[in-house]
Amino acid sequence: MQPACHQHKGIERRAQPRADVEVFGRCLLANNLEIPCHTIDISPAGLGVAATHSPSIGVPVIVYLDKIGRIEGTVVRVHDNGFALLIGGSDRKRDKLAAKIDHLKSRSEIGAQDERRDKRVMPSITNSEIRLADGSVHPTQIVDISLSGAALKIDIRPTIGTSLTLAGMQGKVVRHLDEGIAMEFA
Repeated sequence: MQPACHQHKGIERRAQPRADVEVFGRCLLANNLEIPCHTIDISPAGLGVAATHSPSIGVPVIVYLDKIGRIEGTVVRVHDNGFALLIGGSDRKRDKLAAKIDHLKSRSEIGAQDERRDKRVMPSITNSEIRLADGSVHPTQIVDISLSGAALKIDIRPTIGTSLTLAGMQGKVVRHLDEGIAMEFA
């Protein structure tokens, strides 16, 4: 099977161009290991995944993505921060996936803030700290906060899905930002 998922000397060799859309989810690997992940890019034929663990080339993987659903594929490339999948499935499944990708792509062009459930505000006191599940405490600065989550400026980079507590509110890391993380409250 020819991997249709990478560039060679600047020439695009993918069967279909991938959209740069970030969607969060989880990967179920063949050894029953379930890991948090997010898309790097996606098309109806292929998927770039950022994850803390990379399976071997040729291994089947099931990916569950928010707003997209279940995707089955085979690992065709591995890199430092994840892997690429060749997506399997019928033409009908690929057409449905293409429609979902187009919708997400148009939403991302409008702006991620439009998809937030709750209005974000800048707190009057921004200095705080987070506590990780291992008990370690780290100073942070709250960039903005809402009923459902917060953006934090912090020097550490806990992996996506890591449980943490901010000012007594439990949650998990859902996104990495340029200078910190975004957390969603439980």
